[in-house]
Amino acid sequence: MERFIVTGGAGFIGSNLVQALNGRGADRILVVDHLNHPGKEANLKRLRFEDFLDKGEFRERVRKGQAPRVKALFHLGACSSTTVVDDAYLRDNNFLYTRELCEWALRNGIRFVYASSAATYGDGRKGYSDDDAVTPTLEPLNAYGRSKQLLDCWALETGALRRIAGLKYFNVYGPGEDHKGDMRSMVNKSYHQVLREGVIRLFRSDRPDFRDGEQKRDFVFIEDAVEMTLFFYEHPEVSGLFNCGTGEARTWLDLARAVFSAVGREPRIEFVEMPAAIRPAYQYFTQADMRKARRAGYCRPFCSLEEGVRRYLRNYLMPPSAGVK
Repeated sequence: MERFIVTGGAGFIGSNLVQALNGRGADRILVVDHLNHPGKEANLKRLRFEDFLDKGEFRERVRKGQAPRVKALFHLGACSSTTVVDDAYLRDNNFLYTRELCEWALRNGIRFVYASSAATYGDGRKGYSDDDAVTPTLEPLNAYGRSKQLLDCWALETGALRRIAGLKYFNVYGPGEDHKGDMRSMVNKSYHQVLREGVIRLFRSDRPDFRDGEQKRDFVFIEDAVEMTLFFYEHPEVSGLFNCGTGEARTWLDLARAVFSAVGREPRIEFVEMPAAIRPAYQYFTQADMRKARRAGYCRPFCSLEEGVRRYLRNYLMPPSAGVK
């Protein structure tokens, strides 16, 4: 039976990927992560895997040539906080670590699939194309985005990108994200706001071309993100950088209304000022250009925001006694 390594395997996308591999009959999986939150431990309890390593120990084993040979390495472990400003830490954790794993995988004939990010697109002025010619021109707005951009450009410049696959995840939401704190999806945060106060609060717009609540993002249900990630393992002949989004931007108001609909309540939405600290790096519009992925053969449809929110809340977040029809 084939063996796999999933870094970030106790995290959000990683734990859902391991679960999907389990669903395909795979359990010879080395999960790599740093267990610094009870939510990550809870994620592990629903998974089948062969072994677990702290990411520091795993990195040392890779450097010493002692890591196990596997069919594929899914590198989903990174600091994903868009508010971290420690460039040195992000460069080491998100860029150098990823580069080391990529080089090791290529030396050993291991399929390497890694997480990039839509944060590399910055304010979107240069569009959301994942074509190679666009990649070096992008200007991320925060340190997290810059750390992801470093790896994407390195892989492109060295030719590694012709042998690996990187996914630029847009706004992914779904089960397994409780440990992410402020980096949880707005779907998760909004649901808990409704439970506590019966209201969802959205940021006011500071731009005249966007009304309050009509800032737009490309929201992706986790099951769709995982299916697309596995596609690039199942098709090793397809390599490069690819957007992972629905290709349709939706407003924060759409999201809030979907949450209220899923819990069976009338919408009650309020607007609050955007914190000054995040205004310079705030993205008012994101929308994945999915043409490259479609040309590569990924033709599976993405579920709508309304359907994804409904499935997330009713199947995972809401207690069975909620009784919503």
